[in-house]
Amino acid sequence: MTTEERRRPDARPRAFEEVLARIEERITADGLTVGDRLPGERQLAEQLGVGRSSVREALRVLETLGVVASQAGRGPDAGAVLTSRPGDALTDLLRLHLGLATLSMREVIDTRLMIEQWAASRAAAAPTLSASPLTASARTATARMAEAIAAMDAARDPAEFVEHDIAFHLALAEAAGNRLIVAIMRALRDALRRYAVDAVVRLGDTGGLQDDHRRIHRAIEDGDAGAATDAVAEHLARAYPESGRDS
Repeated sequence: MTTEERRRPDARPRAFEEVLARIEERITADGLTVGDRLPGERQLAEQLGVGRSSVREALRVLETLGVVASQAGRGPDAGAVLTSRPGDALTDLLRLHLGLATLSMREVIDTRLMIEQWAASRAAAAPTLSASPLTASARTATARMAEAIAAMDAARDPAEFVEHDIAFHLALAEAAGNRLIVAIMRALRDALRRYAVDAVVRLGDTGGLQDDHRRIHRAIEDGDAGAATDAVAEHLARAYPESGRDS
């Protein structure tokens, strides 16, 4: 792999992206309307010839975008229900993911910095906004952040560490209560997945990254927006030092 290739996000489409597009095609081809139920995970996986994990990830993205609503349970009441027709939002998300390959790492990290600092500040402020609907979601998201930190502590290799790192940063975005922010963050993190693994390998010791994660989490729980945004900035600078403004 050349130096330039290592500096670029991974442009190859991941399995769940292809599943997203094919699910959208099925919704159109089958004439499904709002309120109709999609086939179950197993049936979709068999129909599309992919693994259930790819179907599950695609459905999570569709739920984030407000296209489907998942229902737990068994039998005819289980599965995802169509809540809106997939349109420009899904198309734009896929276009964003594939188009990230034309951007520099500095542009991508700058975008992450803006999004994550805003999300951290918003999440830290949520507990003080007694009338805000964000309070409950922020509490749930910070619990997922804590779970991701523990999972990163137990990770056996860089790839597994990055999987849980992505979960941490998506939970941070979710704490802001804005579905579009979550969709953009998911596209950014999935596009950077391979580069993130390379970054962890290059760092060798993930102790500093974990210290940053704990600082971000603690600042949000303490309601300290300034400390949360500072911790996000220091974390990204540590993870991607070569993409800094002075590089």
